[in-house]
Amino acid sequence: MQASGPSGEIFIVDDDPAVRETLSLLFSNAGYNVVRFAEGAAFLKVAKERNPTCIILDVHIPGKTGIDILKELNAQDYPAPIFIMSGQGDIAMAVDAIKNGALDFIEKPFRGSEVVTRVREAVEANARQKSAVAVNGAKRAFNFPGREPLTSREQDVLDCIVKGESNKEAARRLGISPRTIEVHRSRIMEKLEAKNAADLIRIVMSEGRAHP
Repeated sequence: MQASGPSGEIFIVDDDPAVRETLSLLFSNAGYNVVRFAEGAAFLKVAKERNPTCIILDVHIPGKTGIDILKELNAQDYPAPIFIMSGQGDIAMAVDAIKNGALDFIEKPFRGSEVVTRVREAVEANARQKSAVAVNGAKRAFNFPGREPLTSREQDVLDCIVKGESNKEAARRLGISPRTIEVHRSRIMEKLEAKNAADLIRIVMSEGRAHP
């Protein structure tokens, strides 16, 4: 059944016409306006001029790879959440995409209802974070002098860790999967040279300079 009205604009980038058609139907029926792209160049041109609600980007597309596109978009600071889509054999590349600013990844083959739910949750979480910043000012940031800086999303995950949230709780708050939370947690520990969770908290308490 068609939803009563559009919930925003979804960009779908995939060279497989069947995947584009399937996702387009799913999101149109969920109330979104859908714009489809078969390759990266046309998508990049539009994405730099418009601010969609969400982007679903296949990791393997003609020309530039999904990773190249993430880098060119400067995905860490891009205003819309970006989901990378990959086959089961591309988990390492999906992890690389997350490190380069993708919010989360969708594994093929996917279940349509789960994809729509995950995107909706991500969009809602993104809106909550923006609203909180607008009301409360800049969010808390952790600074570790002499160490590799954390990305904005790693900062969010570390904030969840410091508050004692589990991967599932953090995933729910940030609108991403627990597995992606684990990717960020691993990257945080690598950057801060933490041996385990207790060591991570010790480093945050002794070295971290949190500021609003």
